[in-house]
Amino acid sequence: MQLSGGEVHLWIVRLEASEKNFARATAMLASDEIERADRFRFDRHRRAYVLGRAALRALLGGYVGLDPAAVAFTYGPQGKPALADAKCSVRFNASNSGRLAAFAFMDACEIGVDVEQHRALHDLEAIARRFFSPDEAAELLALPAADHDGAFFNCWTRKEAYIKALGGGLSIPLDSFRVTLGPGDAARMVTIEGGAEAARAWTVHAFDPGLADYKGAIAYQASPRALQIKRVTSDELIEQVI
Repeated sequence: MQLSGGEVHLWIVRLEASEKNFARATAMLASDEIERADRFRFDRHRRAYVLGRAALRALLGGYVGLDPAAVAFTYGPQGKPALADAKCSVRFNASNSGRLAAFAFMDACEIGVDVEQHRALHDLEAIARRFFSPDEAAELLALPAADHDGAFFNCWTRKEAYIKALGGGLSIPLDSFRVTLGPGDAARMVTIEGGAEAARAWTVHAFDPGLADYKGAIAYQASPRALQIKRVTSDELIEQVI
Protein backbone atom coordinates (compact mmCIF):
# COMPACT_ATOMS: atom_id res chain seq x y z
CA MET A 1 0.00 0.00 0.00
CA GLN A 2 1.24 3.48 -0.87
CA LEU A 3 0.72 6.56 1.30
CA SER A 4 1.59 9.89 -0.34
CA GLY A 5 2.23 13.15 1.49
CA GLY A 6 -0.98 14.62 0.09
CA GLU A 7 -3.32 11.94 1.41
CA VAL A 8 -5.03 10.69 4.53
CA HIS A 9 -6.07 7.05 4.51
CA LEU A 10 -8.97 6.10 6.76
CA TRP A 11 -9.87 2.45 7.17
CA ILE A 12 -13.20 1.53 8.74
CA VAL A 13 -13.22 -2.08 9.86
CA ARG A 14 -16.17 -4.16 10.97
CA LEU A 15 -14.87 -6.35 13.77
CA GLU A 16 -16.30 -9.59 12.39
CA ALA A 17 -14.30 -12.78 11.88
CA SER A 18 -14.77 -16.52 11.67
CA GLU A 19 -13.29 -18.63 14.45
CA LYS A 20 -10.52 -19.68 12.08
CA ASN A 21 -9.61 -16.08 11.32
CA PHE A 22 -9.95 -15.07 14.97
CA ALA A 23 -7.28 -17.65 15.77
CA ARG A 24 -5.13 -16.21 12.99
CA ALA A 25 -5.66 -12.71 14.39
CA THR A 26 -4.59 -13.86 17.84
CA ALA A 27 -1.42 -15.34 16.39
CA MET A 28 -0.46 -11.92 14.99
CA LEU A 29 -0.36 -10.31 18.44
CA ALA A 30 2.64 -9.78 20.70
CA SER A 31 2.76 -11.27 24.18
CA ASP A 32 1.82 -8.02 25.93
CA GLU A 33 -1.24 -7.71 23.65
CA ILE A 34 -2.28 -11.28 24.45
CA GLU A 35 -1.95 -10.52 28.17
CA ARG A 36 -4.13 -7.43 27.80
CA ALA A 37 -6.73 -9.38 25.83
CA ASP A 38 -6.90 -11.98 28.58
CA ARG A 39 -7.72 -9.29 31.15
CA PHE A 40 -11.04 -8.39 29.53
CA ARG A 41 -13.98 -9.64 31.58
CA PHE A 42 -16.39 -10.08 28.68
CA ASP A 43 -15.66 -12.17 25.60
CA ARG A 44 -17.11 -9.57 23.18
CA HIS A 45 -14.63 -6.98 24.47
CA ARG A 46 -11.74 -9.44 24.23
CA ARG A 47 -12.67 -10.35 20.67
CA ALA A 48 -13.02 -6.71 19.64
CA TYR A 49 -9.59 -5.91 21.09
CA VAL A 50 -7.89 -8.87 19.39
CA LEU A 51 -9.48 -8.15 16.00
CA GLY A 52 -8.71 -4.43 16.31
CA ARG A 53 -5.04 -4.98 17.10
CA ALA A 54 -4.71 -7.57 14.35
CA ALA A 55 -6.31 -5.17 11.88
CA LEU A 56 -3.88 -2.42 12.88
CA ARG A 57 -0.95 -4.79 12.47
CA ALA A 58 -2.22 -5.99 9.08
CA LEU A 59 -2.66 -2.44 7.80
CA LEU A 60 0.67 -1.17 9.12
CA GLY A 61 2.39 -4.23 7.70
CA GLY A 62 0.99 -3.31 4.30
CA TYR A 63 2.26 0.27 4.53
CA VAL A 64 5.77 -0.52 5.78
CA GLY A 65 6.33 -3.90 4.11
CA LEU A 66 6.40 -6.13 7.17
CA ASP A 67 4.65 -9.27 8.30
CA PRO A 68 1.88 -8.11 10.69
CA ALA A 69 3.38 -10.07 13.57
CA ALA A 70 6.73 -8.31 13.04
CA VAL A 71 5.33 -4.79 13.50
CA ALA A 72 6.80 -3.29 16.69
CA PHE A 73 5.32 -0.42 18.67
CA THR A 74 6.51 2.23 21.05
CA TYR A 75 4.24 4.34 23.25
CA GLY A 76 4.19 8.01 24.23
CA PRO A 77 3.84 9.31 27.82
CA GLN A 78 0.03 9.16 27.56
CA GLY A 79 -0.01 5.83 25.73
CA LYS A 80 -0.23 6.96 22.10
CA PRO A 81 1.25 4.20 19.92
CA ALA A 82 3.83 4.77 17.20
CA LEU A 83 6.05 2.54 15.10
CA ALA A 84 9.19 1.55 16.97
CA ASP A 85 11.24 2.19 13.81
CA ALA A 86 11.94 5.92 14.19
CA LYS A 87 13.09 6.15 10.56
CA CYS A 88 9.62 5.30 9.26
CA SER A 89 7.51 8.37 8.43
CA VAL A 90 4.10 6.66 8.68
CA ARG A 91 1.92 8.14 11.42
CA PHE A 92 -1.29 6.50 12.56
CA ASN A 93 -4.03 6.39 15.13
CA ALA A 94 -6.77 3.93 16.03
CA SER A 95 -10.17 3.92 17.68
CA ASN A 96 -12.85 1.32 18.24
CA SER A 97 -16.41 1.29 19.56
CA GLY A 98 -18.91 -1.52 19.51
CA ARG A 99 -18.73 -3.39 16.20
CA LEU A 100 -16.40 -0.94 14.46
CA ALA A 101 -12.77 0.16 14.48
CA ALA A 102 -11.28 3.11 12.62
CA PHE A 103 -7.62 3.49 11.62
CA ALA A 104 -6.15 6.72 10.21
CA PHE A 105 -2.76 6.97 8.45
CA MET A 106 -0.68 9.94 7.26
CA ASP A 107 2.87 10.52 6.14
CA ALA A 108 5.03 12.61 8.49
CA CYS A 109 2.11 14.26 10.30
CA GLU A 110 0.52 13.19 13.58
CA ILE A 111 -3.17 12.33 13.32
CA GLY A 112 -5.99 11.45 15.68
CA VAL A 113 -9.17 9.47 15.01
CA ASP A 114 -12.24 8.73 17.08
CA VAL A 115 -15.31 6.64 16.37
CA GLU A 116 -18.20 6.39 18.80
CA GLN A 117 -21.38 4.35 18.91
CA HIS A 118 -24.41 6.38 19.98
CA ARG A 119 -25.85 5.40 23.31
CA ALA A 120 -28.61 6.85 25.45
CA LEU A 121 -27.28 9.71 27.58
CA HIS A 122 -29.76 10.49 30.30
CA ASP A 123 -27.28 12.93 31.87
CA LEU A 124 -26.25 14.57 28.57
CA GLU A 125 -26.67 18.12 29.90
CA ALA A 126 -24.53 17.44 32.97
CA ILE A 127 -21.78 15.80 30.89
CA ALA A 128 -21.75 18.68 28.39
CA ARG A 129 -21.55 21.31 31.13
CA ARG A 130 -18.76 19.42 32.88
CA PHE A 131 -16.53 18.56 29.91
CA PHE A 132 -17.36 20.87 27.01
CA SER A 133 -16.43 24.54 26.77
CA PRO A 134 -19.18 26.90 28.00
CA ASP A 135 -19.89 27.99 24.41
CA GLU A 136 -20.16 24.39 23.21
CA ALA A 137 -22.49 23.43 26.03
CA ALA A 138 -24.68 26.47 25.40
CA GLU A 139 -24.79 25.78 21.65
CA LEU A 140 -25.65 22.13 22.21
CA LEU A 141 -28.44 22.80 24.67
CA ALA A 142 -29.95 25.50 22.44
CA LEU A 143 -30.56 22.94 19.69
CA PRO A 144 -33.90 21.10 19.39
CA ALA A 145 -34.00 18.11 21.73
CA ALA A 146 -34.11 15.73 18.76
CA ASP A 147 -30.63 16.97 17.70
CA HIS A 148 -28.99 16.69 21.12
CA ASP A 149 -27.54 13.19 20.85
CA GLY A 150 -26.12 13.68 17.34
CA ALA A 151 -24.60 17.05 18.22
CA PHE A 152 -23.14 15.65 21.43
CA PHE A 153 -21.30 12.90 19.57
CA ASN A 154 -20.23 15.34 16.84
CA CYS A 155 -18.56 17.38 19.56
CA TRP A 156 -17.15 14.41 21.44
CA THR A 157 -15.54 12.68 18.43
CA ARG A 158 -13.98 15.92 17.14
CA LYS A 159 -12.54 16.69 20.57
CA GLU A 160 -11.20 13.18 21.01
CA ALA A 161 -9.60 13.20 17.56
CA TYR A 162 -7.77 16.45 18.37
CA ILE A 163 -6.54 15.19 21.75
CA LYS A 164 -5.40 11.90 20.24
CA ALA A 165 -3.50 13.72 17.48
CA LEU A 166 -1.57 15.58 20.17
CA GLY A 167 -1.06 12.43 22.22
CA GLY A 168 -1.90 14.37 25.36
CA GLY A 169 -4.65 12.18 26.77
CA LEU A 170 -6.34 13.42 29.91
CA SER A 171 -3.64 16.10 30.36
CA ILE A 172 -5.54 18.28 27.84
CA PRO A 173 -8.77 19.69 29.31
CA LEU A 174 -11.73 19.14 26.99
CA ASP A 175 -12.98 22.65 27.72
CA SER A 176 -9.70 24.32 26.64
CA PHE A 177 -10.71 24.33 22.97
CA ARG A 178 -13.91 24.57 20.95
CA VAL A 179 -15.15 22.61 17.92
CA THR A 180 -18.23 22.85 15.73
CA LEU A 181 -21.07 20.51 16.63
CA GLY A 182 -24.33 21.59 14.96
CA PRO A 183 -26.00 19.10 12.60
CA GLY A 184 -25.36 21.32 9.57
CA ASP A 185 -21.92 22.63 10.53
CA ALA A 186 -18.74 21.53 8.77
CA ALA A 187 -16.28 19.92 11.15
CA ARG A 188 -13.54 22.31 12.27
CA MET A 189 -11.66 23.68 15.23
CA VAL A 190 -13.11 27.03 16.36
CA THR A 191 -10.69 28.12 19.07
CA ILE A 192 -7.76 26.72 21.03
CA GLU A 193 -7.16 28.29 24.43
CA GLY A 194 -9.59 30.99 23.31
CA GLY A 195 -7.69 31.87 20.13
CA ALA A 196 -8.90 31.39 16.57
CA GLU A 197 -5.45 31.67 14.93
CA ALA A 198 -4.13 28.44 16.46
CA ALA A 199 -7.37 26.68 15.54
CA ARG A 200 -6.92 27.57 11.86
CA ALA A 201 -3.75 25.46 11.72
CA TRP A 202 -5.83 22.32 12.25
CA THR A 203 -7.95 20.28 9.87
CA VAL A 204 -10.89 18.25 11.16
CA HIS A 205 -12.91 15.84 9.05
CA ALA A 206 -16.15 14.25 10.20
CA PHE A 207 -16.80 10.90 8.55
CA ASP A 208 -19.70 8.52 8.23
CA PRO A 209 -18.68 5.19 9.81
CA GLY A 210 -21.30 3.44 7.71
CA LEU A 211 -23.70 2.44 10.49
CA ALA A 212 -26.60 4.65 11.50
CA ASP A 213 -25.76 4.81 15.20
CA TYR A 214 -22.10 5.86 14.87
CA LYS A 215 -20.16 9.13 14.51
CA GLY A 216 -16.51 9.62 13.63
CA ALA A 217 -13.85 12.31 13.18
CA ILE A 218 -10.16 12.74 12.39
CA ALA A 219 -7.88 15.70 13.17
CA TYR A 220 -4.39 16.74 12.14
CA GLN A 221 -2.27 19.90 12.27
CA ALA A 222 -1.85 20.64 8.56
CA SER A 223 -3.77 21.99 5.60
CA PRO A 224 -6.54 19.71 4.31
CA ARG A 225 -5.37 16.60 2.51
CA ALA A 226 -7.28 14.25 0.23
CA LEU A 227 -9.21 11.78 2.36
CA GLN A 228 -9.53 8.21 1.12
CA ILE A 229 -11.97 6.00 3.02
CA LYS A 230 -11.84 2.24 2.73
CA ARG A 231 -14.31 -0.17 4.37
CA VAL A 232 -13.48 -3.81 5.11
CA THR A 233 -14.20 -6.55 7.63
CA SER A 234 -11.66 -8.21 9.89
CA ASP A 235 -12.17 -11.40 7.88
CA GLU A 236 -11.18 -9.62 4.66
CA LEU A 237 -8.05 -8.07 6.16
CA ILE A 238 -6.88 -11.33 7.70
CA GLU A 239 -7.47 -13.25 4.48
CA GLN A 240 -5.39 -10.68 2.57
CA VAL A 241 -2.29 -11.24 4.71
CA ILE A 242 -2.43 -15.04 5.00
